[in-house]
Amino acid sequence: MSGHLDDDYLSAPAVAACFNAEAMSRHMLAFEAALAAVGGELGVIPPAAVSVIARCADRFVPDYLALREATVAASNPAIPLVAALTAAVAAEDPEAARYVHWGATSQDVMDTATMLAARAAGVHLERELERVCALLSALADRHRATLLAARTLAQLAGPTTFGLRAAGWLAGLAGAQARLRALLPRLPVQCGGACGTLAAFGDAGAEVPARLAGRLGLAPSPPWHTERGMVRELAATLADICAAAGKVGSDLVLMMQREVGELREAAAPGRGGSSALPHKRNPVAAIAVVACARRAPGELATVFSCFDQWHERAAGAWHAETPALVSLAKLTGGSLVQLVRALDGLEVDVAAMRRHLDADGGVAMSEAVSTALAPALGRAAAQALVRRAAAQAHDSSRPFGEVLAEYDAVRDHLGVDGLADALDPGAFLGAADHFVAQALARAGAPSPDLQRRDRAEEDDDG
Repeated sequence: MSGHLDDDYLSAPAVAACFNAEAMSRHMLAFEAALAAVGGELGVIPPAAVSVIARCADRFVPDYLALREATVAASNPAIPLVAALTAAVAAEDPEAARYVHWGATSQDVMDTATMLAARAAGVHLERELERVCALLSALADRHRATLLAARTLAQLAGPTTFGLRAAGWLAGLAGAQARLRALLPRLPVQCGGACGTLAAFGDAGAEVPARLAGRLGLAPSPPWHTERGMVRELAATLADICAAAGKVGSDLVLMMQREVGELREAAAPGRGGSSALPHKRNPVAAIAVVACARRAPGELATVFSCFDQWHERAAGAWHAETPALVSLAKLTGGSLVQLVRALDGLEVDVAAMRRHLDADGGVAMSEAVSTALAPALGRAAAQALVRRAAAQAHDSSRPFGEVLAEYDAVRDHLGVDGLADALDPGAFLGAADHFVAQALARAGAPSPDLQRRDRAEEDDDG
């Protein structure tokens, strides 16, 4: 057994599997097979050698322990893997072995394999984003009219709806989802050879990246050995998803505090307990979302700190960048998987939400009352009056409306009915429902491509 005991808590096994030794080796071998095929198309590699290399790459299974050990001395796993593949090809056809890895460099293999792994991970991330957005869409729609106390600077503010808060969560994640979808088709192939010139291919070098990209399903690109803009963009996109998920997780944790009690994660045996306090019901999934989001900026900072990749090949920066990117992908997957757990079966206490809105005698309606008085008194005077009344209500522990009714200006300009209307939270929601509808429309339905992938996987499972 290897790894940390909490790997599955702060990661997503499906995403982590995209970057494990087996997956990365498959991606590197796919690169070698595609490279040989392109070399054959361009007349650089004999057709007979192409078929042998392709066949060996397809069926070759590395000794992963030996590969890990050799990586320590070689500085990256591409070097020992290429050596092992070359030996396998030589055992079948010594002449074909001369053409393994023709014209490429280790970074070509590693960068392309990382992009292939990121693309595979992106499929899992998209699926989890779909699930999260579906849960949030349902939550926002179901609670469009559920009154909730807004909180600004951690203090009681005015009335909003739980549907609007959920719509805000949805907007953040749907936006991050859209940016991921736009990015994945642009993940580029890497192939520049030793110095970024592809000189080993002669006059045909310019054709190699596009042909290689076509075979691997990546975007064509000139060599980007030390121009790492795409890596930074990928890292930022992953961190953006973590941040959007973390916002939801943080709000959930705050709303699940015992003193607040507006939300609870679904109960299940062994979930949310305490080793010391039998009464506790901890929001463990939401906590995991927050933990992933807290770790993401550190990994993102590492990727961005590797901007100074020297000359035509970095010394250390490239090597530091990839593990940070992989860790970021795992954290992103973990944040989404745990957010699905937190939202699935979420218990909403509507009564608690209303109780907090009515706390302190209804002072949360101070803006509504000052707005109603402003046409007659002016905004500044109306706010000063309401501020005095709120302080009096607090000091005397009396209802806010009762104190307001004692002011001549309130009686003269609002009257009993007008004051009652101003104190009604449901009448001071502005465009909340419109913004919920807008968020739902922007989130839209699951993408057709993802639906087809899900159906295909269900068929395979069946």
